[in-house]
Amino acid sequence: MHDWQLQDAKNRFSEVVKRARDEGPQTVTVHGQRAAVVVSAQEFDALIKPRMPFVDFLLTTSPGQDPWPDDVVDAINDRSQDSGRDIAF
Repeated sequence: MHDWQLQDAKNRFSEVVKRARDEGPQTVTVHGQRAAVVVSAQEFDALIKPRMPFVDFLLTTSPGQDPWPDDVVDAINDRSQDSGRDIAF
């Protein structure tokens, strides 16, 4: 990661963007303090990509793996949604 002073980043913005695409995140500083980070569009998209629920992750097949048997999927989907019991303190 490369640090850029704000004035340098403004003057050489096309280079900042090129380096973000080719080398990774570029930090912009103001008065020596980190103020912003320039990342490639691909990296940004990966950061904001919605995350799937854990159960869906488990049920999703990976390349080369057989899908989960239907009875396992049914058991997961039919599980109790009860969050537990109330406890008196």
